[in-house]
Amino acid sequence: MRVEIWSDIACPWCYVGKARFEKALAAFPHREQVEVVHRSFELDPGRAKDDVQPVISMLTRKYGMSEAQAEAGEDNLGTQAAAEGLPYRTRGRDHGSTFDMHRLLHFAREQGRQVELLDLLYRANFAEERSVFGDDERLVELAGAAGLDADAVREVLADPEAYADEVRADEREAAQLGANGVPFFVLDRTYGVSGAQPAEVFTRALTQAWGERSPLRLIDGDAEACGPDGCAVPQQ
Repeated sequence: MRVEIWSDIACPWCYVGKARFEKALAAFPHREQVEVVHRSFELDPGRAKDDVQPVISMLTRKYGMSEAQAEAGEDNLGTQAAAEGLPYRTRGRDHGSTFDMHRLLHFAREQGRQVELLDLLYRANFAEERSVFGDDERLVELAGAAGLDADAVREVLADPEAYADEVRADEREAAQLGANGVPFFVLDRTYGVSGAQPAEVFTRALTQAWGERSPLRLIDGDAEACGPDGCAVPQQ
């Protein structure tokens, strides 16, 4: 079974939702037969790379809330994150373009290091003081910690079109599936789960999707074939 997760590194509920989903997956009896694929979604597409601002300022401008409301929202997110064992800085974070991070995540997937890089990006953005926005060398450092070659990462970052099509394809697909927010979980292209649901919801979704998988039906299954005992050879 395949689970695809659309998310953004700038999305705090994606950070929390990933932890809740992984808690459910860890207890799922068939977890070894579940493939998890992370897909790109930008909350702020088209934002310039050098357009970086404090999170609180972004929230007040984008959503029209007061500074006190924005700070209360961050405090609530900090509590939610702590309940999942996640560190979260409620003050002093900033916000910017995540496009380059998504490009690097596609590169990391090719190298078999996507999950490692995603986890490091989340932690760096939500728990560490040094910003992940507008600083290529910061991304190179994190990618290196994920096991990627630093020079190869610099090459990707230096070419704005490298893996750009892959990011945009993920975002088009999200729109086609009806995802207008993240996190968005798709199980075997049959069930969708929106938002950072409790682990119990993910458990039910995994169980239901697994139980309703369609068995393979063979057509003309008696033709000659090769198997562990050799190949069937027609007799003269």
